[in-house]
Amino acid sequence: MLETALANIRIVLVEPAGPLNVGSVARVMKNMGLHQLVLVNPQCDYLGEEARLMAVRAADILQTAQVVESLPAALVGSVRAIATTGDDCRSLPTQLEQPADALPWLLEAPSALIFGREDCGLTNAELNRAQRLIRIPSSEAYTSLNLAQAVAICCYELYREEGRRKREEGRRKREEGRGKEEEDASFPDSAWERISRGPASSIPDATDNLSTCYQEQLTASQRKNPSISLTSAPLENLEGYYQQLETLLLKIGYLQPHTAASRMEKFRRLYNRAYLTIDEVAMLRGVLRQTEWAMKTYPRDTVSDTLDGALPENQTDS
Repeated sequence: MLETALANIRIVLVEPAGPLNVGSVARVMKNMGLHQLVLVNPQCDYLGEEARLMAVRAADILQTAQVVESLPAALVGSVRAIATTGDDCRSLPTQLEQPADALPWLLEAPSALIFGREDCGLTNAELNRAQRLIRIPSSEAYTSLNLAQAVAICCYELYREEGRRKREEGRRKREEGRGKEEEDASFPDSAWERISRGPASSIPDATDNLSTCYQEQLTASQRKNPSISLTSAPLENLEGYYQQLETLLLKIGYLQPHTAASRMEKFRRLYNRAYLTIDEVAMLRGVLRQTEWAMKTYPRDTVSDTLDGALPENQTDS
């Protein structure tokens, strides 16, 4: 059930500058059963001798690494994302969590774990691309961790959690097996045969077809883990909504160009807490499309220049 859980997780490094770090990350990923490495605008030769020296037997992780130009591109296909930070993020209202508490959430769907630059980490805008934030506790005497060390700690937590889930699954199956053996022993074979030959068993259950259709819609990772929501919105769907929302709010004057970025960060945090579904994102985008259509279709008041004179002008962006 869980053998592919780690395969659903991609490790995202934003603008890594040290080839030794990238090679070390590849090695620890392979140690802990992770294989998807995504590099956002790397600032080093990730396939060079130094990186391969540190990767040792994990050179294949480097060779198959995906290189993209931006963080949104790195998140395409992911449903969940957690970003790491070494700061206390007092400027952001998002709660910082412990790795052991937050990381298991990534095992339940195609996900991304994001790490920032060696010297300055992730920007606030990049942190807002994730739904949750984690900070690795460290001594106040020296709080900053090396990039490869931070990746190692997080990969270990993921590996340990998957092992725990596998053990629980094995124990559950053994208990179910014992229960079935006891049931079979108390129910003679002849009785089972009479039931199986009975009229009821020859009538297809109407739910069978529904179940078949349901299973056909599942991705491979969802079939391995039934707890995954079928309707969770991919992060690129959310990104499309944010872009459409910002364009509309600028057009109607709710946002001003000089404050749009900070205001949109607040919208991102709001929706990140909601874990929107595909249908919900489609509904929100439908509202925006209908609003744009109405703006083009209905007459505007010549005095106030607002839609039918019903909307107050917003010059303060408050």
